[in-house]
Amino acid sequence: MDFDDVLKEVGSFGPYQKVIICFVLLPAALPCAFHAYSFSQLFIAATPRHWCRVPELEPWLRDYMELVLNLSVPVINEQQQFLDYASCEMYKRNYSDIVRYLEYRTPYELQNDKVWHIGSPKKAETEKCLHGWHYDRSQYPNTVVTEWNLVCEENYLVTLALVVFGVGGLIGNYIFGYLQDMWGRRPSFYAYLLLEIVACAASAFAWDFNSWLSLRFVVGLTVPAILASPYVLAIEMVDPEKRVFCTIVSNIAYSCGLVLLAGVVYLIRDWRYLSLAVSLPLLLLFSCFFVLPESPRWLLAVNQPERAAKILKSMARVNGIPLPSNFSCTLAERFQKSQSVKSTDSTSSSFGLLDLFRTKNMRHKTLIITLIWFANTSVYVGLSYYAPALGGDEIWNFFLAGVVELPTYLLLWPGLNYFGRRWILCISMLTGGTACVTTFLYSQEASIMLILYCIGKMGISSAFVVLPLLASEIYPTVVRGLGMSFSSVIAMIGPIIIPIINHMGQQMLVLPLIVMGVLLIVGGLASLFLPETKGKSLPQTIAEGEAVPLRCLFGSQCCDSKVKNPKIQHHRNSVPQIVVCSICRAEIKNRK
Repeated sequence: MDFDDVLKEVGSFGPYQKVIICFVLLPAALPCAFHAYSFSQLFIAATPRHWCRVPELEPWLRDYMELVLNLSVPVINEQQQFLDYASCEMYKRNYSDIVRYLEYRTPYELQNDKVWHIGSPKKAETEKCLHGWHYDRSQYPNTVVTEWNLVCEENYLVTLALVVFGVGGLIGNYIFGYLQDMWGRRPSFYAYLLLEIVACAASAFAWDFNSWLSLRFVVGLTVPAILASPYVLAIEMVDPEKRVFCTIVSNIAYSCGLVLLAGVVYLIRDWRYLSLAVSLPLLLLFSCFFVLPESPRWLLAVNQPERAAKILKSMARVNGIPLPSNFSCTLAERFQKSQSVKSTDSTSSSFGLLDLFRTKNMRHKTLIITLIWFANTSVYVGLSYYAPALGGDEIWNFFLAGVVELPTYLLLWPGLNYFGRRWILCISMLTGGTACVTTFLYSQEASIMLILYCIGKMGISSAFVVLPLLASEIYPTVVRGLGMSFSSVIAMIGPIIIPIINHMGQQMLVLPLIVMGVLLIVGGLASLFLPETKGKSLPQTIAEGEAVPLRCLFGSQCCDSKVKNPKIQHHRNSVPQIVVCSICRAEIKNRK
């Protein structure tokens, strides 16, 4: 039984689906963008400019900051009139004598005379900060870094927090794959949502770094699943022609969430209040609890036709489509008939991770999708983390990184409908990868670096939209949640590695961009092996997934080519037979 045929009988994109998209998909994407890949943590744990604290000079700091800095802190970079002071070193001097000298100077002399040259500070020895640090609080009044002094020898703890968050996402996404295939899309989504709200809100009251880090790990467990669930549910309730619409709208809402996050950070700078501001809005999603249905496609896949029929009746009633009184019985009969035909791949059985690798065709698809997903996730997260390294205002850079995604989606909307998924995915990744690698040639040109960064961000944003859509159309329904979770689990290794690469690349700022560019190029070439899925019915069983072969780079081996030019098998003393997969068989029936 082809569920897409059943969906057409009750309305494949009527008011019912539109209500779900407007009141579930869009609201879920907006606040979830606050936590996605720990973007809010970039500001919660932001590291402002800091200098060694000298107790003797503190009374002078408020009115004569430049004087204090020049007296106590070495200059590590002096270009034109811009001074870059050392963050972890101070002059080894007798500051008590310096203070006595300053007390006899007038304010005019302190402001205009170069009194910091007394004692030749540039020739003085340096030492590590002995009494803590002073922080530039003009942009962030308080962050995790300033509260617990995570600088200098302990600055690796900021990177560790991003790594721990990524590890949480890796573990949580894998567990969630089983939950949504066993429990269903709806209960799994709200269970993880509740856990995320509690953990994130509790992190605002953390009493030390270790407690905060533990709670951020719990938040990391939930984020990828929260992002994926509404999207998977939406595409399972619409026909193939509207999957692009759901994908584009979901990502537009997500990018708007990133832009909104920049606005929230602009208004709320204290990290504790910011933690609450990006978690409490998630409570609004519980207002959709009675609106969000279970996926009828999943219910049929796990042998629950009665529940599926009830939801389909509600769908038809809202869409204004009359159904026969015996619709439930007819659906159950069609379902039982399809089960007898597909007894070798029964949906009543449980499926596990090994089913993604049991056959050669499915194994190759899983590995290719996972490789591309890893590349996309690593680069998308890496470029977002890299925005502060561009210089200037960090909040503005993050805002710009979110805004440049929006034009991409407007181009993808018609592109995915006319050109399909495969080639757009390939071109997007190759374009973004080439832009990232090219930054090596223009590392000293700030304006060109910014342009290349924006091109790379647009390329990876485009690929990030297409891949989940393509993967959801390749994985069969019985293992769709598990397959997408497995691929995204492996991909979550990227957000674990990328912060480390960024940390190691502090001496060579373009190094992370080169690594990310190579990843994108490799993933773009790998995408040429995947089949085109535009306009195809979603495979329900593993057998139907097996019937869709891989492509051979530029060659065409899709099922549709077999339908148009069927391969004839001649057997001795037998009638010639046309080899057509079950999906294409349904399409031939529709054409007739």
